Amino acid sequence: MEPTRRRTWRLDLLFYGVGLAFAAANAIFSEFYGYRVWGNFATAGYLVALVLTVLQAVSRTPPTISSRWAPAGVAGLLAGVVPLVVLVFVRDPRFVWGRWPWSFPSQPEVWVVERSARLLLDNGTPYPDLGLLGRPPHPDDYTPYGPAMTVFGLPRALFGDGPLTDARVWFAVGTVLLVVLALKVMGWPRIPVLAAQLAAISPLTLLTITVAGDDIPVIALIVLAGALAFRKSPAWAGLTIAFVINMKLTALPALAVLAVAVLAARGRRALLIFFGTVIITSAVLVLPVLLVDPHAFVEHVILFPAGLGEASSPAESPLPGHLIAQLGPVGHAASLALLAVAACAITVWLVVRPPRDPADVMLRTAAGLGTAIILAPATRFGYLVYPLALAGAMLAFLAAKRKEGTRTAAGPTDGDQDVTHDDVPDALNRPIASPDARGIQA
Repeated sequence: MEPTRRRTWRLDLLFYGVGLAFAAANAIFSEFYGYRVWGNFATAGYLVALVLTVLQAVSRTPPTISSRWAPAGVAGLLAGVVPLVVLVFVRDPRFVWGRWPWSFPSQPEVWVVERSARLLLDNGTPYPDLGLLGRPPHPDDYTPYGPAMTVFGLPRALFGDGPLTDARVWFAVGTVLLVVLALKVMGWPRIPVLAAQLAAISPLTLLTITVAGDDIPVIALIVLAGALAFRKSPAWAGLTIAFVINMKLTALPALAVLAVAVLAARGRRALLIFFGTVIITSAVLVLPVLLVDPHAFVEHVILFPAGLGEASSPAESPLPGHLIAQLGPVGHAASLALLAVAACAITVWLVVRPPRDPADVMLRTAAGLGTAIILAPATRFGYLVYPLALAGAMLAFLAAKRKEGTRTAAGPTDGDQDVTHDDVPDALNRPIASPDARGIQA
């Protein structure tokens, strides 16, 4: 067996082995009902994928794309599609909260998004007035999302309770459509199996979409914005990233990375168009809600996620930043200081070596979000789905770049055109192909 083939199988075996261990641990030890349901199905999915990979590894047939996609497809089906379908059908329309949190057929994020859509239609704002509760608020009373997130709760608000109106279904459908659109923008590149493993069928991705789902379309929109920034007008990239930051403020680092990328690749005028679109889109999304109840907007969207709300955020996974913060006031200050130092380091990296293509954007965004998740005083292990999925997207964009490089080596196409900018240094005047031809060149 040649070294490349051995390395490929070892990576696949490692991936499905880790997925199997993670799924089995959730099936056995998790306190959450939805996690245990996912764990049972996912254990079977990753086990079958592992066995298929072992059989392929010991066979004398050379590895092919189709042979490696077979285990990936099995894992995606049994660890993603099947448990999602089961949980949305198991969910009783009469069920409200149950014994917190052991009997949840979905995580509170699902109900919160659906509730926000109902409140938006009834009151003009997705944010409940906590002062009317008649008791101290708890985390599930909050809606820590921007107003754009309510779109995924609208099916249930408009058409009533049912499996097909579950917000997770629309998180999944929206994500698939966004990924297809990103692939179309990039010219339908061939996706490496490893990219799909990290972005689409990793245990964190499939667990998230099965029990909660709200983070997955956020990631898909970041990926689409990265593609649009180099292949289409900066206005389209600005519109996309504005929508995503008004879904969840977690995506703010992606806005900074994209702004630097647009400036480096397309010049100051493009950056002004980008920011102008971001501002106008954000105003359209936020102002109607803000005018109805500005206090509720600030309390839900800004203060609560920052740990300054009337109730404390339940994000307390034992990652380094949280563990350091648990040492007391000095530990909390040290955690914030480490986070600030890391942010400065990433900012310097971003400015000194600005992103030149969508793969660079994914790398910088994954690094920024990953660092913030690890060092933040209040964080969740599940948020690591962001850097992991963005790393997969980076590999997909690199594959598209190699394809474009091959086409470029074969000679220019009729649609190619060189675009330069008078308002940037010569070093930044890199030729950019038209969206219908090669896209941005490295």
